[in-house]
Amino acid sequence: MDALARAMPMMEFRRRFADVDAAIAGTVLRMVGNTPLVRLRHIAPDLPERVEVWLKLEGMNPGGSVKDRPALQMVRDAIADGRFTDGKVLLDSTSGNTGIAYALIGAVLGFPVELCMPGNVSVERKKILSNYGARIIFTDPMEGSDGAILKSREILHNEPEKYFKPDQYNNPSNPKAHLATAREIFEQTGGRITHFVASIGTGGTVMGTGEGLRRLNPEVRVFACEPDNPFHGLEGLKHMESSIVPGIYHEDRLDGKIPVETEAAYEMTRRLAREEGIFVGQSSGAAAVAALELARGLDEGVVVAVMPDRGDKYMSTRTWEFEEGKTVR
Repeated sequence: MDALARAMPMMEFRRRFADVDAAIAGTVLRMVGNTPLVRLRHIAPDLPERVEVWLKLEGMNPGGSVKDRPALQMVRDAIADGRFTDGKVLLDSTSGNTGIAYALIGAVLGFPVELCMPGNVSVERKKILSNYGARIIFTDPMEGSDGAILKSREILHNEPEKYFKPDQYNNPSNPKAHLATAREIFEQTGGRITHFVASIGTGGTVMGTGEGLRRLNPEVRVFACEPDNPFHGLEGLKHMESSIVPGIYHEDRLDGKIPVETEAAYEMTRRLAREEGIFVGQSSGAAAVAALELARGLDEGVVVAVMPDRGDKYMSTRTWEFEEGKTVR
């Protein structure tokens, strides 16, 4: 590749930095948000007649997950206030989905992306990131997302002038992005939502959407779900007691937390596909388990749970194990 060819992406990036809205217009990034809300019909026929459970399908975003929202918000805000300038590389830690969103945005706007992530994330996530052109630094699987966080901090410390680090775990633009998610849910339920449930990764979804919903109706109750123990198998989720707690996560603003077993989340993920035609990932299964547990304790109400991503990123994982010619039951 000659010097001119290597320079072209950065030249384009500089041009686009002048007007991010114009750069996004007409691209796939215009598809971020306004995802569907669908009602559970078959999995829980035992629910009281006046209790409804709805699922927000965030896998319909162009990068395939809820993380498209905060990734785009963090990049836009950093460009606007001058923290992310031309010539810098975007660096962050990720369990996969936010990294995919960064890589997608980098491909559209023309900036390089480097990501630290646990080496045991699904092979599908690794391939998606590679094909978007991101550079991946794998960290010790046994250290989980915390190991990736610490590695990204080390890299930034060693070369601070080279990188812009959004720091999704501590960036207020992360929950800020979900004020729009709250407005969508409120409008899609006709203002009837009474309870909101989201799984905890960075905490951005539950904190930001929860805050937005309470601005619209202070009576809405907000719940987080998390793995029930530190040694879980739910990619992207945090067991808060045993993890580095994100700066954007404020447990005192929640009405409660609902622990979910890994196997229960896996089974619910499979049931959503078989019984509802909703093909989602493990963290979505966990959120659905929590939403149904909450719903079964109500006499009436409208419960909405976020489904963070699609199931196609997990086909190589234990969630979708099967014997040849036989569906897992």
